[in-house]
Amino acid sequence: MIDPNDFVIARRRKKYKFAKFANSPLCFELDEWQKTAADVVEVGAGTGLYSVELARRHPESSFVAIDVKADRLQKGAYAAEAAGLNNVRFLRARADQLADCFTAGSVSTVWLTFADPFPKRRSSGRRMTHPTYLAIYGKLLKKDGSFIVKHDDPAFFSWSLEQLVEQGWHIVELSYDLHESDAQDDYKIMTTYEARWKEQGRLTHLVRAEPPRRTSRRSVSKARGEG
Repeated sequence: MIDPNDFVIARRRKKYKFAKFANSPLCFELDEWQKTAADVVEVGAGTGLYSVELARRHPESSFVAIDVKADRLQKGAYAAEAAGLNNVRFLRARADQLADCFTAGSVSTVWLTFADPFPKRRSSGRRMTHPTYLAIYGKLLKKDGSFIVKHDDPAFFSWSLEQLVEQGWHIVELSYDLHESDAQDDYKIMTTYEARWKEQGRLTHLVRAEPPRRTSRRSVSKARGEG
């Protein structure tokens, strides 16, 4: 077990949360993680409670919640432990490290739930739907895999749609008012902040997209009349 005092963090409460993360068998630092396959990956997961509920509903699938803040992720980890779930794990890592975490072409779904919109134009490269990140998600996903974005910020959502289309992703489902749509129930699982924002009248937008079609070198050669 790890003592909270081992962490050099100013606030005592944060020390406690970091220690809880370190002491949970469901939580991993990047250097403890072995590259693997996963059914569902949630990026920028915050507390990871969204992944916990998905894992509860789908015991046949494996889930990984990823965030850079251990003090948030530990909340989902202990909720999962309390529920007796063994199909969800919590990994402290950045989105640009995903290629080191999962085998290429092994993930069925990548979720992005209410990411920081970084509204200033000069910060667009930090947005989690920037082409740099879309390329990473595309490499992780299976051929029929899905990237799903939930967000309440219309400007961020519209910008994200533009990036997906420009990068050749295929829009499969789209809703500008998720909770009044006929979308599947899994999509309507609400995060803590989402429930609060819904009470304030803010709408949840959702898009599900499939990665650009991959063309093998052999297919390209045939198209050119080679071989």
